[in-house]
Amino acid sequence: MSSFVIEGNARLSGSITPQGAKNEALQIICAVLLTPEKVTLHKVPDIRDVNKLIELLDDMGVEVKYLGPESYSFCAKDVNIAYLETEAFRNKASTLRGSIMILGPLLARFGKGKISKPGGDKIGRRRLDTHFTGFQKLGARFLYESETGMYHIDASQLKGTYMLLDEASVTGTANILMAAVMAEGKTTIYNAACEPYLQQLCKMLNRMGAKITGIGSNLLHIEGVSSLSGTDHTMLPDMIEIGSFIGMAAMTQSEITIKDCNIEALGLIPDTFRRLGIQLEYRGDDIFIPAQDNYEIETFIDGSIMTIADAIWPGLTPDLLSIVLVVATQAKGTVLVHQKMFESRLFFVDKLIDMGAQIILCDPHRATVIGLDRKQKLKGIRMTSPDIRAGQALLIAALSAEGKSIIDNVEQIDRGYQQIDQRLNALGANIERIES
Repeated sequence: MSSFVIEGNARLSGSITPQGAKNEALQIICAVLLTPEKVTLHKVPDIRDVNKLIELLDDMGVEVKYLGPESYSFCAKDVNIAYLETEAFRNKASTLRGSIMILGPLLARFGKGKISKPGGDKIGRRRLDTHFTGFQKLGARFLYESETGMYHIDASQLKGTYMLLDEASVTGTANILMAAVMAEGKTTIYNAACEPYLQQLCKMLNRMGAKITGIGSNLLHIEGVSSLSGTDHTMLPDMIEIGSFIGMAAMTQSEITIKDCNIEALGLIPDTFRRLGIQLEYRGDDIFIPAQDNYEIETFIDGSIMTIADAIWPGLTPDLLSIVLVVATQAKGTVLVHQKMFESRLFFVDKLIDMGAQIILCDPHRATVIGLDRKQKLKGIRMTSPDIRAGQALLIAALSAEGKSIIDNVEQIDRGYQQIDQRLNALGANIERIES
């Protein structure tokens, strides 16, 4: 197990370029299974979850070539479907939540699929009903083996249909969409997710020969086609990492420029940090954050306490609420953070309280943060990263804290952030990775 040893009171400066988007990459990499032709991908983040998914495809017989930093080519001409029956597949897929998205492509191209119950963060229930209900409406039949935790799906006769999703699940929409692109007839998906990463997937599939309309809305129309061809695709910059860097600059009173942000795809993220009092300036497609001695949380127009909550796109992504919460600890003012989508994602606040933060955990979904206005620094402690986003929030807290902090289980952070210790050290941080 790896740990970070962080020297606090960090003052950072310089420029940093965000990695390719993790959540987009997991969808896009699965989509290469839809065609026997070569697909070339750029801005592929070098993170554990993505690398494990690439390894899984390689084990399935996909020809994977590393073309250079952040670029790969994939050729799924000879996929070994029999590998899905092996214990090796079950063990590998069960450790990676993104593995669920190989199902849609497998069903579309091969008419069958098998997947173990995927793993991932311990942030509460993340049900798969939306995926399977969508597959069923397309004509698939599935069986769950509780003894092995495996799902078996027969999709030999997929046919287009109308469906209203019970929730606007991003991975659910992506999975159903990939199954529908080669189903017979027309499919309509209402209450579809419309995140930028989902839009990217739709645009890539259309370049491969799919017929998808309604991109960017919650109503998608898909005309099934018989086959898809290869293409090239470049990932968007990771909006979660961009938000993390904005929050980190504010917490550490640092002057930072975030390069190549694709600002138009960030939605409410910049304005959310502005509501916390953080100054930021657009310089072309870069975001400049000046060093700030203090920042003050806005109130609502009637003077009531600000509430920041997650929501489906174009609302604020839930992946940034951990960062919002930790940044608020050193602001002037009070904010209620409402995490609606996952019931265990705020439980890391006990570590921030141990560091000296003033936080009231109201229930599993809501926490009230009373900002310290820098009158009292957080203090360094030893803690454990429970999930990707909380781990990054704790790293930001440790960089701003008085004294030394140790974060254990940083493999969780590595799942979502590319060489984060090296990249932050280049800005002036003092983070040492140790193995135990």
